[in-house]
Amino acid sequence: MVQAARASAAAGEITTLLGRGAVFEGKLTFEGTVRIDGRFKGEVFSDDVLVIGDGAQVEATIDVGEVIIQGTVVGNITAKRSIEIHAPGRVKGDLHTPSLQIDKGVIFEGRSFMEAATQQPRPQTPPPPAKPAPVK
Repeated sequence: MVQAARASAAAGEITTLLGRGAVFEGKLTFEGTVRIDGRFKGEVFSDDVLVIGDGAQVEATIDVGEVIIQGTVVGNITAKRSIEIHAPGRVKGDLHTPSLQIDKGVIFEGRSFMEAATQQPRPQTPPPPAKPAPVK
């Protein structure tokens, strides 16, 4: 309960809530802070804060400013500022963020990338071929 209070305080005022028992499938874009306590499947896009509450089931590609997770997420997450995963959170997917916090008791299955999430990955370009040395 204390962690939930901390997560709510860190996220600021919640502007939208998908409550327990609610089921939504589709694309979610928002401003402010959104909290999901129900089931969501699809895509989430925002520059602001997403809170995934204890008991929530989310299967989505997430691209937000920051995300605080206490529920279950299956899918890749990109956060421009930070990702926090608090117990009893479960995440299965890749994480891209400059700041990552994973508490004791969390289950995380995936990869984490801590370069600036706002940068696009640079394509790997092979070095130019070496010029042959002149034969004397």
